[in-house]
This record gives sequence, C-alpha cells and structure tokens, in this order.
Amino acid sequence: MADDRFDALAPLFQAGGYHHISPPLLQPADVFLDLAGEDIRRRLFLTSGQDGLDLCLRPDFTIPVARTHLAGGTAAREAAYCYSGLIFRQRPGEIGEIPQVGTENIGRTDRLAADADMLALAVDAVGTLGDKAPVIRIGDEALFTGVVEALGLPKVWRRRLRDLFGERARLDRAIARMAGDEAGEKDARLGFLATLEGADPTAAHAVVEDLLCIAGIEAVGGRTAGEIAERFLEQTALASGAGIGPMTADTLTRFLDISGTLEETGTALSTFATEAGLDISGPIADFRERARLISERGLAANAITFAADFGRRLDYYTGFVFELHEGPGPFSQPPLARGGRYDKLLALLGAGEDVPAVGFSIWLERISSPEGAIEGAGK
Repeated sequence: MADDRFDALAPLFQAGGYHHISPPLLQPADVFLDLAGEDIRRRLFLTSGQDGLDLCLRPDFTIPVARTHLAGGTAAREAAYCYSGLIFRQRPGEIGEIPQVGTENIGRTDRLAADADMLALAVDAVGTLGDKAPVIRIGDEALFTGVVEALGLPKVWRRRLRDLFGERARLDRAIARMAGDEAGEKDARLGFLATLEGADPTAAHAVVEDLLCIAGIEAVGGRTAGEIAERFLEQTALASGAGIGPMTADTLTRFLDISGTLEETGTALSTFATEAGLDISGPIADFRERARLISERGLAANAITFAADFGRRLDYYTGFVFELHEGPGPFSQPPLARGGRYDKLLALLGAGEDVPAVGFSIWLERISSPEGAIEGAGK
C-alpha cells in the first residue's frame, strides 16, 4: 500500500526537490533505545546479529533517514528526502507493520520558513491522498523551554520538565512535586539524598542507576532504573530546598493552559509574559513570524489550533511540532500525519554540531482513500 500511495505523492515531492531513499529495515537497537521516546522504546521488535549486535526492525523513518544523511557527506549540507515503506511497532491486538510515507528536510537554515513549508507540504500530501480539509494542531517546545529557562529553575527540574513535555498528566504531577506537594515522601531518604546534593547531575544519575543495577532492580512499578534515578535527583533538589513555590507552579500551569488560534495565541503569549514578568521575547517573536509565514502559504487560519502543552513524545524533537487530523472535530482520534523540528538529532548521532532539520510522516492506514475506505487506525 505504501508504494501505491507514494506513486500518487511522487510528483508533489519531486516538485519540492525531495529525493527518494529507502533506509535499511534492520537498524542498530541502541540508537533507538538512546534517542527515541519511551513509547517507541517499549514497542521495538528486537533481534541480534551474528556478531552479537542488538538490532531492531525500523520503528520510524526519521532516525534512519538522518543516519543515511550522515553517511553521505557533510552533516550540515542541505538535503531533502522522501520515503515510503513499513515501520514496525508492537501494538496489542493489531499488526505491527505500519505503512508510512513522508519527507525530511535537513540543513535548511531559514528555520521558520522551513517549518511553514513543511506544514503546507503535509497538508497538500494528505489532501492528495483523499483528506482535503484536515484540522491542524501545532505546538512549540521552544516556547516551553524559554519559560522554564526564564523561571531560573534548578537544572534537574529543567531537564525533567523538558523530558515530560508532551505528556500533560505526568507534567502536572512533576510540577506538583516541585511545589512540594509530596514533601513528606522525601523524609526517609534524606541521608542518601544529602550525599547526592551538589553532585554533577550526570554522575549522580549514573551512581543511582549503578546501585539499582547492582541490587538487581531493573524496574519498579513500571519505572526503569533510569527513571527511578531521575526521581531520586528530583527529591535531592527538594531536600535541599531547591523546589519551587506555588506561584511558580501556577505560572507553569498558566502557560501550559494557553491555546487558541494563531492570532489569539500571539496575544495570549505576550499577555502571559508581561503578567509573569518573564523575558521570552525571542520565542514569541519566532512564533509570530512562523504564524505569518504559515498564513502566506494559504493555510486556513480557522483550521489551525495552537496548544502550549502539545509536544511530541520523541526525545529528539526540539521546537515546532504539528499533527493533522481528519476534521471537523476535536483531536480525539489518532492523527493522519505528524511532524516537526528536530535540530539536535544529527548532533546526537555524531555530527558534532546541531543541524537544522524538519519533517513529517503520514500514517497511511489512517487516510481515507478517495473512495472512502478506511484501512485501520493504530496508535
């Protein structure tokens, strides 16, 4: 199915200068274990090579495309790729083979214009496949990061909040812990926590993980050793009085509650920054300029909703993100397409520097054919 649908999209992608590539089905598992989000990590199809190397079936296209780009020359060179094929993720009660098509644009330095172009291309591609008027949800992790940095939070909390961005329920719980709502929980561990206070966060994290591994503890209550170690470091911050007060917690929550049209959001962000006394003028200016560029691409403003708490639960996304849904209606069903910006991925893969990159994937099984057939919806 992916090849048939790609044939319909090939002229659109070729007109945009996208070169078709086919990354290998087998990928080194450690790359995805290190860089993909928790949701993908637990759904990998794992195997081993004859040399003992841990491998997995390709669970997404973005990382394999980035690895192919790095293997082909200078990391920062500008290149545009398109792809079609299967990704593989375990899904209870459903087949783990998922057909996708999509694009990745790497090295383009006019980031805001590239974001707008990628969103417009995704809308055109979904329309070509049969869904002519998708509704769009967008978010921007750079805005959230700007708020967190402007609040001057301890490093462990800044890292933890960024890790949880995109999962509102877990983010709310973390903010409550930071505000001391779970203060009684830390008392029995004060002695151990005191030994971690002031330690380099990376080294402290490694120490806690090692202690858990020595004890044979791989997971407790669904949490991995790494997640348990992160919780210890959070409690260390609280034990040393490095939490936050109710006012700061309220500021974070007020930001996360911002949503609306692009015009409404621009006003709401400026009002929030003024009332909170935070300098996030840079991210707000980028938001407004991107919104202007999106409008220039002819995308209907009433089809786009911004949500400040919307992010992708993949660890390599860094800024603008979007989803296309079959409309009209709320964003309650799995999206037809997803995409966004991931400027840090190539550096994490060994490029040695951040490289601007943005892309999207279409979940073909969720797209209505022109005849109206739906071929399934996975998560």
